[in-house]
Amino acid sequence: MKVTSISRKLLTRVLSFYFVLTFLVTCVQIGAEFANTRKHINDELQTLEKTFSSSLTRAVWELNTQQAIDIAEGLVAIPMIKGIKVSDENNQVITQLGAELDRDKKAVQQSFFNINALSDGLFGHTFPLIFEFSGRTTKVGTVTLLSSNQVIFNRIEVGIYFLIGNAMVKTAALVLLFSIAFSKLLTNPLNELTEQINQFDMDDPEASKIHMDNYEENELSILQNAYNNLLSELAKYKEELANAQREIIASNRKLDEQNLMLEQEVAKKTSSLSTTMLKMERQQRELMAQQEQLKGENKRRSNTEKTLLETNKELKLSIEELNRAQERLLDAEKMAVLGALSAEVSHEINTPIGVSITSTSFLADLLTNLKRDVEEQKLSKRGLEEFTSNAEQSVALLVNNLNRASELITSYKQVAVDQTSNKIRQLNMAKYIDEIIHSLHPKLKKTNHSINIDCPKDLIVHCHAGAIAQIITNLIINSIIHGFEGINRGKINIAVKMHNKCIELKYEDDGVGMPAENLAKLFDPFFTTKAGKGGTGLGTHIIYNLVTDTLNGTVEAEARSPSGLVYTIRFDDMV
Repeated sequence: MKVTSISRKLLTRVLSFYFVLTFLVTCVQIGAEFANTRKHINDELQTLEKTFSSSLTRAVWELNTQQAIDIAEGLVAIPMIKGIKVSDENNQVITQLGAELDRDKKAVQQSFFNINALSDGLFGHTFPLIFEFSGRTTKVGTVTLLSSNQVIFNRIEVGIYFLIGNAMVKTAALVLLFSIAFSKLLTNPLNELTEQINQFDMDDPEASKIHMDNYEENELSILQNAYNNLLSELAKYKEELANAQREIIASNRKLDEQNLMLEQEVAKKTSSLSTTMLKMERQQRELMAQQEQLKGENKRRSNTEKTLLETNKELKLSIEELNRAQERLLDAEKMAVLGALSAEVSHEINTPIGVSITSTSFLADLLTNLKRDVEEQKLSKRGLEEFTSNAEQSVALLVNNLNRASELITSYKQVAVDQTSNKIRQLNMAKYIDEIIHSLHPKLKKTNHSINIDCPKDLIVHCHAGAIAQIITNLIINSIIHGFEGINRGKINIAVKMHNKCIELKYEDDGVGMPAENLAKLFDPFFTTKAGKGGTGLGTHIIYNLVTDTLNGTVEAEARSPSGLVYTIRFDDMV
């Protein structure tokens, strides 16, 4: 049998563990150095963003392609920049220099201020070009700066060699020191101890005791003492064993006599046991029959349980499908409201634009007549005054109608963008509610209903603007369709106030109201009093989801005295 040295095995395990630990620590240090250098490159790329963003924005805004190319060439000349791509607001490439991406270019556009790892060892930084004009900001383009892992490796190459060399020197020194220490303190003493143990004599244990000279007090000396004590105890037990054997012989004689008596007693008990065994056999057969019945019952219950589990699984799948269908219906309802507003806004815009076109045509005719009078030298002071008066009226009419169309488009655009976005932004509640109501003007102008707003002019809120727009839009449309059915002049009051960063929005109308039994089901999906007349029953359910899920708030509805409904919405400022 091959003997394995404990000291060598222990030394191998310790050094292996140290080598693995050293390797891991070195790898971690190299990784940390890599990450730190990559962070520095990220900071440098962001510094380049701050340095060249303004000039690139101006160049793209002014459509100065040559200036944008010159700036891009200057950036590519920087050693750490391996490539650059400048795109306009429609993602059309203005210029692209240096390295290019082989995979989907959208990967680098996932976040504006992060380094994104790309294919072929490239990584990049993308930032938008924002142009500020008249207090508004507009995204005019996007810039992507590319660097590579080779730049990082070039910067940390010397540090990597130093770390690897340092780890190798420490490992070699530790191997040498451990080898010497294990040989002197463990291997040689163990060999000497083993040789003396191999000389053990079973007949004379006292003569086989271990004697080691010049040996310090440690675990091996404890082992030596324990072994010698064991031999002393062995000699003592050997003597006691001889005495015990003599006692066992005497006891065996007595056991033989007792066995004869026991055999006679067993013969007497055997007859009574036979009768008992017959009774036990009958009971066993009865138990077997009952066990078979229990097995059949268990099988039937198992089949029933399996059927129930399959039915439960089918029910879960049906519920999931219903939830997905509900989400699709909610999205469709939101887009339907937005589509209806789009159609009405488009129709509303036609009026001021038509008036503007008529005014422009009239002004063009005036200019033609004036030009003809000038050429024919028939221009008089009265004719010039009439031209000036008519021209001023036409220009005023043109400006007023174009401003009206512009305001309508601006209000609808802001509200529409918010309703299709879940971004949190800062907004002035009073001004924003005015914009929402202005976007609903095409629907409101067909009625004689009035809306009163009670909101502090300086109330600034950080929240999901799209959720606010969708909630107020659905409430107003519900009032027009359901609340003011058969009512010519309805009134809507919207009151907003803030208390300890909690915003309370109270909406009430003086419409026909709702019975108590229907009020309890108001926010249930697909509940509508217009079934079969175009009502989907999702308007108030969308309001409930937006308040509770998007705004993390609460919504309550109650009947208004003497008629109408009151909605109370509360949510916290998300600043």
